[in-house]
Amino acid sequence: MGFHQKTVVNVAVATLWTTYKSSRAIDADATSFPAQIDSWLSKLTYETRIELCNANLVQSQVLFGQEVIITDEQNGWAKIFVPEQPSGKDTRGYPGWIPKAQLAEGVEWDISEGSIATVISKRAMLYSENGSPLFELSYQTILPVIAEKADAVIVKLPEGTGYLKTADVAISLSWDDRPKGSGKDIIAEGERFLGLPYLWGGMSSFGFDCSGFSYTLCRAIGYLIPRDAGDQAAAGKNVELDAIQPGDLLFFAYEEGKGSIHHVGIYYGDGKLLHSPKTGKHVEIIELAGTTYEKELCSASRYGQETEE
Repeated sequence: MGFHQKTVVNVAVATLWTTYKSSRAIDADATSFPAQIDSWLSKLTYETRIELCNANLVQSQVLFGQEVIITDEQNGWAKIFVPEQPSGKDTRGYPGWIPKAQLAEGVEWDISEGSIATVISKRAMLYSENGSPLFELSYQTILPVIAEKADAVIVKLPEGTGYLKTADVAISLSWDDRPKGSGKDIIAEGERFLGLPYLWGGMSSFGFDCSGFSYTLCRAIGYLIPRDAGDQAAAGKNVELDAIQPGDLLFFAYEEGKGSIHHVGIYYGDGKLLHSPKTGKHVEIIELAGTTYEKELCSASRYGQETEE
């Protein structure tokens, strides 16, 4: 693999580590090929989960087939940037390290050209050409379409071709052709993940962090937004707090809203918040009134079409 080379992720979910030395022995299932995300998560205790954040081990995650740009290599790891995850950290995309084994060798594609299949089920089994199950893909995984059949969609893989069940995907003629949704659509999609455990750095239906949840829901309704909460607050259409509508992103800051932004959730309506809160918790809907969140609420941003009254 050469530097500044484009390629694509070749596992269901690749975790983006802070350095090539960040992963621990307990993270072997997350750094293997293929990645065993359910197995990895089942082994993590509260302490080893929260260390992903407190020890600054993990930055983000990248889905199967997503493009990355390699800029360095060390000890079997690749330093990469993720163009589909805009970030104030780097104009090329979100930075971090991924095991080279989880990246395709010399493969790239452009999902802005040609038909694409987007996984709309919470998870979807990917099958090989001969019909054998390979592994489960996350919600919002996007792959190039080769052909459509009655009950299956043939898709391009980093290595060969495979297929997904028609019921698990939505087909678009191109990236730009994806239907644009409203705030109500964000809420409807988000409700599907109630009860899903929080995961620091999580960007998949195996587990989300707060901004990974808002990023993914906006992506699901056709909008590509920045990866992190602070960048999300700056990039959207600013909405006055007395004019928020369901689906608007709400941002929370330290020092009772006057400090730096540390959390994002989605306004559910009726004074409620839909969010993925923190390690040890799960995606939930809560009343804002009387909570620390109410005191820390500092701004709101709108992505997507205006929500209809």
